Amino acid sequence: MRAIPVPLWVLVLLGLTIAILVVLLWSVKRRRRPRLHLDTEDDFHGLIPSIVGLTQGTMVHGNKIELVQNGAFFDWLFRDLETAQKSISFETFLAKEGEVTHRLADLFCRKATGGVKVRLMLDGSGGRLFGRADLKKMQHAGVDVRKYHPVRFSTLGVLNNRDHRKIVIVDGRIGYVGGHCLVDTWLGDAEDKQHFRDISARVEGPVIAQLQSAFAENWIEESGDVLAGEEYFPETQRAGDMDAHAVWISPSGSPSAVKLLHYLVIRAAKKSITIQNPYFLPDPDARTALLDAARRGVKVRIMIPADTASDAPMVQHASHHHYGTLLKGGVQLFDYERTLLHQKVITVDGCWAAVGSTNFDDRSFEVNDEITLVVYNEAIAQELEATFERDLAHAKQVAFEQWKRRPALHKLRDFAMYVFNEQM
Repeated sequence: MRAIPVPLWVLVLLGLTIAILVVLLWSVKRRRRPRLHLDTEDDFHGLIPSIVGLTQGTMVHGNKIELVQNGAFFDWLFRDLETAQKSISFETFLAKEGEVTHRLADLFCRKATGGVKVRLMLDGSGGRLFGRADLKKMQHAGVDVRKYHPVRFSTLGVLNNRDHRKIVIVDGRIGYVGGHCLVDTWLGDAEDKQHFRDISARVEGPVIAQLQSAFAENWIEESGDVLAGEEYFPETQRAGDMDAHAVWISPSGSPSAVKLLHYLVIRAAKKSITIQNPYFLPDPDARTALLDAARRGVKVRIMIPADTASDAPMVQHASHHHYGTLLKGGVQLFDYERTLLHQKVITVDGCWAAVGSTNFDDRSFEVNDEITLVVYNEAIAQELEATFERDLAHAKQVAFEQWKRRPALHKLRDFAMYVFNEQM
């Protein structure tokens, strides 16, 4: 077969087109990211209004918030879902067919046929294994199921943006936010590597409206269906004495609200910072803030899963790349070895706490849709700190000298994985 000659100008034009596309993609990816700097002498309590305002939130009073851990989450969740009379809003990232999804599908079908408006938002990637039979059964029963950025040709431009939120709202009066996924490995009590460790928050009170707003944001994007009316936003009732607000907005072209939240509270800390997070890849701003906190006498403790317990060992190896800098700077690091530690929680100065879906990495801070519930309450903060203390029984503190002597292959793996840290 005779080759058809291609004119030189066509090749040059093709090369220029490819080069321009590469530059455009690079410029979008490397959009202006200013280095963050906070210069203030205010104490933590004095900065609370700034933290709320800068994260585009509104602090509301009169909430009741309870922490639910490990598989007990599903006992609480299904009990509350059974009480639904008007609406259920359910949004999650990871779902895999099994006991949890079968049970949820059956409940949703019963509720939908009984007149409850049931809406289920699954991430188009993380929720693809929910189970086809259950999805069809729910849709036939009247459950409105949507996929966020489903994987198809028409969504190629947004495929990297995933919905990592975990939100549940029942009748606009009871809510959940945290780290639990719809996978059977979240059942049990974190007793082994087949049963994961996690924490979510059960919420009652006025802050529920903010959780519903976060859910509505992505629901409207995918369906055009605007949630309004008292079945979604009932008149708020006082349920307790806790102050709280939700952080979820991700404005384009500037640091996300969840990133600003983490940065601000670390900068504001005067006594202690306690973090448990499954994926810990702090950017330069966060690393500097943590090191500065340690230098000014703040006790900084961070617990992440060991690479032998993680569901993503390469992320843990990427985390190791900056262990040395943090350890030398006085930050205490602990590797949780029992199972995957999946909770995304942080406490500051024993009086402030955050629970949500947000990982401590660039993907959560800059790419994914996330949500974090902030609670200004000593009891919640101290409960999370007590949980940290109990988890120390299954964790190993990382010593700088020992870390420095890790094998050459380990060091090479750490560096190689860190190259891709912004997409992990």
